[in-house]
Amino acid sequence: MAMINVLKEVARGKRGARDLGYGEALAAAEAILGQSATPAQIGAFLAAERIKLESLEELEAFVAVCRKYAQREQIQRGLDCAGPYDGRVRSFAATFPTAFLLASAGLPVTLHGSASLPPKWGITLRDLIEESGIPSSSFAREHAIHTAARSSVLYADSEVWCPPLGGLRSIREELGMRTIFNTVEKLADYACSPYLVFGIYHNTVFDRLSRLLARLEYRRALVVQGPEGSEDVHIDRPTRVYRVGNGEPDLDVIDPDAYGLDTAVPEVEWTAALQLEMAEEVLQGGGHLAFYNQVLLNGAVRLHLAERVDSIEEGVYTCKDLLDNGSAWRAYVLWRKTMLSGPPVTYPV
Repeated sequence: MAMINVLKEVARGKRGARDLGYGEALAAAEAILGQSATPAQIGAFLAAERIKLESLEELEAFVAVCRKYAQREQIQRGLDCAGPYDGRVRSFAATFPTAFLLASAGLPVTLHGSASLPPKWGITLRDLIEESGIPSSSFAREHAIHTAARSSVLYADSEVWCPPLGGLRSIREELGMRTIFNTVEKLADYACSPYLVFGIYHNTVFDRLSRLLARLEYRRALVVQGPEGSEDVHIDRPTRVYRVGNGEPDLDVIDPDAYGLDTAVPEVEWTAALQLEMAEEVLQGGGHLAFYNQVLLNGAVRLHLAERVDSIEEGVYTCKDLLDNGSAWRAYVLWRKTMLSGPPVTYPV
C-alpha cells in the first residue's frame, strides 16, 4: 500500500479518519523506517496519527517493524525498563539507581534511551550517564554488551541499536509533539527480555497498552502510571498499575503506605548533575529519604515482577539490605568503571 494511500485513510480529520489494519500499518511502518517515504509524508502521517490516536493493531505493527530494523539478541534474561525518551522535568529518575540495586540482587537489567526528544525535552538517562563522565563513544553496541556481561546492566542507545530511529529525529524535533514512536521506541526490546516494566502518562491508554504487551508475549510485564509517564512507582501516593501475565492484564494499585514507605517528595529544580548526585547518594545508602524510599520500593516491585522474591514486602527487605551494605553501590561502580575502560582489545592469533 503506497504511503499516499495510507495518508488518505488516516488524515481525513477526527471524524473521517479510520484505523489501519495490521497489514496496512506494517506497510506504513516499513515505508517510514525503511526510509522510502518522504519527510513530508512521514510528518503528515505522524501528525494525523496523533489526532486520530493509534489503534492496537497499528502499535503492534510498528513495534514489529521497529524490532525488525533493531539489532536485537538475547544478551541477558532479565528486566527491560521502558521509560520516557523525552526525559524528566519535575521528577527523580529512580529507575537509574534502581537498575544497579537490581543488578546487585542478581537480576540483569536493560536500560535504553536517546538524547532528549519532544514533547518534554527533559533530562534523559543518557544525560545522567554522560554527566557521570562516560563519553558517547562508550555507547557503541559491542562495548555496551561487554559492560553488561561484567555488570548485568545494559544501556542501549536507541539510535545506535536501531539507526532508523535516529533518521527520524529531525522530523520529530520539528513536529515537537508526541508521536507513535514515543511508545514504539520503548518496545524495541534490544536484549529480548522476558520481563518488562513500562511507563505510561494517561490512564486512557492502560487497557490498550496492556493488551499490546500481552500480544508481545512477555513472561510478565507491569504497566505503570508513574511520575511524568515513567515506569517508576510513586512514593508519596498510590500508583495505578496493570499486571500482565499469561496473556491476561489485571488492574492493581501499589500503595507505599502499605510497606511503611509513604514519604512526601520535595520540590526540586532538577538538572542532570543533581539527578546523578542524588542517585549516587541513594546507592550509597543515603540521600533524601523520599528518593531512597522510592528506589527501595521500585526495586522491590521489580524483583517481585521478575519472580525473584515471593512478595513486594520481601523485596523491600532484600533491597534495603543491598542498599545499606554497599552492594548496590559496588554494582554501579563496576558498571561505570567498565563503561569508562573501553572494550577489550583482541589481537589476531
